[in-house]
Amino acid sequence: MPIINYASREITCKIVYYGPGRSGKTTNLHYVYDRVPDARRGAMVSLATQNERTLFFDFLPLDLGSIAGFQTRFQLYTVPGQIYYRSTRKLVLSGADGVVFVADSQRRQLDENLESLRDLHEVLAEQGVDARGLPLVLQYNKQDLPRELVYPADELDDALNFRGVPSFAADALVGKGVFETLRKASELVLRRLGAGAGAGAGR
Repeated sequence: MPIINYASREITCKIVYYGPGRSGKTTNLHYVYDRVPDARRGAMVSLATQNERTLFFDFLPLDLGSIAGFQTRFQLYTVPGQIYYRSTRKLVLSGADGVVFVADSQRRQLDENLESLRDLHEVLAEQGVDARGLPLVLQYNKQDLPRELVYPADELDDALNFRGVPSFAADALVGKGVFETLRKASELVLRRLGAGAGAGAGR
């Protein structure tokens, strides 16, 4: 749920990077963080325990515009991918306005991708959120690996993209597909927010 600050005329939206362990969620956030101008981003925060880590930072996008005169700010979060950290994932996912699902393109990781995608839908359902209405973008990371080790993006689309949402092939280590993924997720969140604002204005 967006946070509206009437004093500063800002709307803050939350995008959560979800997916199996070591799929590239943290790599995505570090790549974005390192390339957003200092003046337009907050500090990177790492909430770490002995065995898990959640990253967070917020930023003002350069060119996504405003909603009803309010500037938009985005908070980006990662979740620990290992299945036994489900309680942490539930906490981080709470109140999300959009999700980027980072899939590991390696052939041996297909079952883990499917399990994590099911987990995402189950957690949203437990929170009373209809997953079909939540902005979602799929990213197929590690497409730089040798062809014999990974599924092409179109095959992963067939296996994972049940809703037909936007999807991007990526190599997060060098940034391929990283900002394209984030831009589309941000646009979907703002489009949904703008539709809600329009509906509210008409009542």
